[in-house]
Amino acid sequence: MNTSFTYEVRLPSDYNRDQQYPVIFALHGMGSDEQDMLRLMEPLQSDFIIVAVRGPLVQGSGYAYFQIKSIGNPVRELFDASVQGLQQLIGDLSSEYAIDPARRYIAGFSQGAIMAMTISLIMGDTIKGIVAMSGYIPQFVKDEYPIEPGTSLSVFISHGDQDHMFPLQLGEDNANYFREHARSVTYVPYHGGHHVTAELHDQFQLWLRSDAELAANHTKGLNA
Repeated sequence: MNTSFTYEVRLPSDYNRDQQYPVIFALHGMGSDEQDMLRLMEPLQSDFIIVAVRGPLVQGSGYAYFQIKSIGNPVRELFDASVQGLQQLIGDLSSEYAIDPARRYIAGFSQGAIMAMTISLIMGDTIKGIVAMSGYIPQFVKDEYPIEPGTSLSVFISHGDQDHMFPLQLGEDNANYFREHARSVTYVPYHGGHHVTAELHDQFQLWLRSDAELAANHTKGLNA
């Protein structure tokens, strides 16, 4: 497979190629790497295929999906390239593994959240849901990207009230924007900074399990 991304796949212990599993594409923040997201998603590995994707750009001791000119202002060429590459990767891995096309999720923190929100807005029914923690939607995405989210898109957005990188208002703006573009939106403002708290960790795991179960039941109902 031709891709510019390094990634690691974790399969459920009972993985059977003849079944279909929900998948989480996990995207890290600037200066981090895929191992951070694997640790964050580890409790979900019994039920989900986990794909942790490393950004293609070196950033300090870690990696990034794009560089920025200033806060809220990504370098457009790098941003576009990562969006396109991630779309391709999601499609390729969906064919390679026993992934349920009705239960593809993206979970991201900071830069990963920015990527997750953007991809969910342009990939239609390819994406069932996202967990977007402490990010924002670039204005050029809203103005210039072809916004076509799927009709069943579910969104979990969280943001800390002490976030030193991105103010809480951005989280509220994200939630309001998705209320116009998604089937359901869960918005979780929490007391904390630019990090994932233990309580938030529990909340997004519960949300992912619940949404994936609802999606599976819906599919069963359609096939009954």
